[in-house]
Amino acid sequence: MGQGIAQVTASAGHTTRIFDAQKGRAEAAIVALRGTLDKLLAKGKITEDQRRHTLENLAAGTDAKETCRGADIVIEAIPEDMALKVALFSEVRDVLEPKALLATNTSSLSITELGAKIGAPDRVVGLHFFNPPPVMELVEVVRGLGTSEETLSRSLAFVAGLGKTPIVVRDVPGFATSRLGVILGAEAMRMLEMNVASAEDIDRGMELGYRHPMGPLKLTDLVGLDVRLAILDHLTREIGDQFRPPPILRAMVRAGKLGKKTGEGFYLWKDGVATPKR
Repeated sequence: MGQGIAQVTASAGHTTRIFDAQKGRAEAAIVALRGTLDKLLAKGKITEDQRRHTLENLAAGTDAKETCRGADIVIEAIPEDMALKVALFSEVRDVLEPKALLATNTSSLSITELGAKIGAPDRVVGLHFFNPPPVMELVEVVRGLGTSEETLSRSLAFVAGLGKTPIVVRDVPGFATSRLGVILGAEAMRMLEMNVASAEDIDRGMELGYRHPMGPLKLTDLVGLDVRLAILDHLTREIGDQFRPPPILRAMVRAGKLGKKTGEGFYLWKDGVATPKR
């Protein structure tokens, strides 16, 4: 997600710096983005000038504070763990521009709680991009109880400037889209457990019958089974048992079958392409 968001912001003309706690991963993201842009250029989707300007706007950092120094907006896309998000924003907050936006790409955690814990509730906002960010048009702009009108207005303008369409959502568990998306995915997993149909046919049914661009099981592979499990566990605690994770999901996460990023989930993945399991 972070890599995709970086592509979107750099393409829109923003100086974009990428940091990852895992050594070498930010640099690897730049290499991957160069490959993505080369493919888009070859297909005629972007011009050579667009490719060059996007790459000129991208840089990798090796230290969180130095990477964020002087920034007027920080967008985090780290794991769904409140303590990790609080620690990151607390570390970099003092080196940002005084009115910098502190944006989280969380799909389920409380914006209000995050703002309170880092001591800047007025500047914290949810910017929930969808996967893959360069393709998906929607961004949920999530307003916490302390989010100021100025922060909301600036966030909406920022999203529109990226060429995306924002919707404003109140800070409730799962917001709007995550609640609907994960419940559909969880039910598809239960159907797979009951041998109602194959993963491929369940997905094809939603793609052709309901015009979904991607079926719920393939989408889970793309998002990451561990991410979906964390969201479902959180929503079960916050809302109720209708979000209880299916046993198949927990078992696959324990087995390290996390989807596209590990090469296997509900599908087998090679070179970014999914093939059905047989």
